[in-house]
This record gives sequence, structure tokens and C-alpha cells, in this order.
Amino acid sequence: MSDGPTFPSARAAWAKHADRILEVAAVVLLGAGTVLAAWSGYQSSLWNGIQAGDYVRGSGERVEATRATTAAGQERLYDSQVFSQWLNAHDAGNERLAGIYERRFRQEFRVAFQAWLKTDPFTDPNAPPGPLFMAEFVQASAQEGERHEAAAADLIAAGEAANEISDHYVLYTVVFATVLFLAAIADRFKWRAARIAVLAMGGILLVFGVVGLVGLPLA
Repeated sequence: MSDGPTFPSARAAWAKHADRILEVAAVVLLGAGTVLAAWSGYQSSLWNGIQAGDYVRGSGERVEATRATTAAGQERLYDSQVFSQWLNAHDAGNERLAGIYERRFRQEFRVAFQAWLKTDPFTDPNAPPGPLFMAEFVQASAQEGERHEAAAADLIAAGEAANEISDHYVLYTVVFATVLFLAAIADRFKWRAARIAVLAMGGILLVFGVVGLVGLPLA
């Protein structure tokens, strides 16, 4: 009679070995899920901070844009009024008064005014209606406002992008939390096929989350 292991004993040994493999798989899922969930949550909080910083700086740039644009409007109104008084004095033949108004032109307007005079505006009907319509009329305050507005738009867009990235990290945090849940409940199932199915789902979610994290930028 053979002294080798009987079929039932071999079957029991295989079952015990399979259970150990499932236990190791559950531990691996628990460890990986815990680390990755913590990492995703950490990155999400960092990107939230980046978003808040971008929004704050964007708001500051927008305030500066409003300030510069308001100043440009006031300067334009001043130029228009002084030029109107100069035009009235010039039409009245009062060159002394016209000279007084001309000396009060802002330098930016003066450049456009001199270019406008070269177009022979008092005889040429096709001449621009005034210095404000000349290409030479350039306001530094208006350009500053445009720069601040562009910077504000860029920062707001960057904040929105950071918020989207943070949302993705939150999603993967939930995915890894689900992996933890599946790994934790796997041992509750006495039926080995059910344990395998639960751990397999956890493994699939883990791979899905890792692949997703690889495609996300780091803060």
C-alpha cells in the first residue's frame, strides 16, 4: 500500500495554499490602496491650494485692470475736453488761447495731435476727425489695463484647470477607497470563488486608478 498523500489531503493542502494566496492579495490591495488613496488626497489638497492662489492673483490683476482702464477713460475724457477748447479757440482765431490749451495737452495726446495736423484736417475732408482717432494716439494706461486683464484671464483659466485636476484626484481617491473596502470585506466571504471575485474587482480598480494617476500632473 502506498505511503504517499491521499487525494483528500492533497486537496486540503491546495485549498490552504490558495487561501494564503488570497490573504496575501488582500494585504497587497489594502497596502496599495491605503498609500494611493492618501497620495491622491494629498495631491487634491495641493491643487486646491494652487486653484485658490490663482483665483486670488487673478482677482488682483482684474482690480488693477479696472484701475488702469478707469484712468485711461479719465485721460481720454480730459484729452477730448482740452482739444475741444483748443478747437473752439482756433476757430475763433484766438491763437493765444489756443496755445494755452495746447500747452496743457498730455504728451501722449500731443504726439497724436501733431500727427493729426499733418493730415491737413481743416481742408481735407478725408482727414481723421481728431487726434483721438490717430494710430499715434497710444495710452500707456490703456495698455496696462489690457496687460492686467490678459494676466487675470490667464490666472483664472489656470485656476479652473487646477480645480479640474483636483477633481480628478478626488475621483481616484474614491477609487482607492473602494479598493480598500473590497480588500477588507474579502475575508468575510467563506466561499472562495466569491473572495476571488471581490479581490479581482479590487485589483481591476487598483490598476484603473494607477493608470489614471500616471496621466495627472503633480503639484
